[in-house]
Amino acid sequence: MVDRLANSEANTRRISIVENCFGAAGQPLTIPGRVLIGEGVLTKLCRKKPKARQFFLFNDILVYGNIVIQKKKYNKQHIIPLENVTIDSIQDEGDLRNGWLIKTPTKSFAVYAATATEKSEWMNHINKCVSDLLSKSGKTPSNEHAAVWVPDSEATVCMRCQKAKFTPVNRRHHCRKCGFVVCGPCSEKRFLLPSQSSKPVRICDFCYDLLSTGEMTACQSARSDSYSQSPKSSLNDASDDDDDEDSSD
Repeated sequence: MVDRLANSEANTRRISIVENCFGAAGQPLTIPGRVLIGEGVLTKLCRKKPKARQFFLFNDILVYGNIVIQKKKYNKQHIIPLENVTIDSIQDEGDLRNGWLIKTPTKSFAVYAATATEKSEWMNHINKCVSDLLSKSGKTPSNEHAAVWVPDSEATVCMRCQKAKFTPVNRRHHCRKCGFVVCGPCSEKRFLLPSQSSKPVRICDFCYDLLSTGEMTACQSARSDSYSQSPKSSLNDASDDDDDEDSSD
């Protein structure tokens, strides 16, 4: 099915429409062999509040962006290579339903569909695309992924020292290794995480000690496992512009 669509006029036209919706600021999406599998609006869990994002699933990449005018204009285009993606289902809890984690070495986050059927279809299609890509390339699935950030509203005090209260003056920061919300004094150190940035990034003291002694995965896996098992009732991302975690604490 995908191979048959790869060079069809209909597929080329659909991808061209997506390109045009992102305008000049978006990257070109039309390449030989690329197929647009599906598209839809998903709610992305962000730092500040839940936000609707338009997602496009291709046979090799996942693209999403902010909705400016539905079906006509999007901005802040993000492109995720599917061969680096792992997905995990999230249990329903309260108003948070039909969700799953999208995990990559660079960035990980939760999304929610409108219905259980829509969730199932998205997850099945993503898994199929990832499986096909890995099969063709001979690569193995990535076992490293960035931590999912804890939403701001889940932490009124620093999650490391358990003492510092957050205020407009005492700001929240996020550890890039474990995703915890921490105070400034608990996250003064920087460490190079090559999969996330070419420069040293902010991490908490706890993760710094683990990384410095070679215990590379302990703090990250603990956060990711607990998140996928018990999501919270509040949703959140980096700024009101969204999806700029690297430029925000």
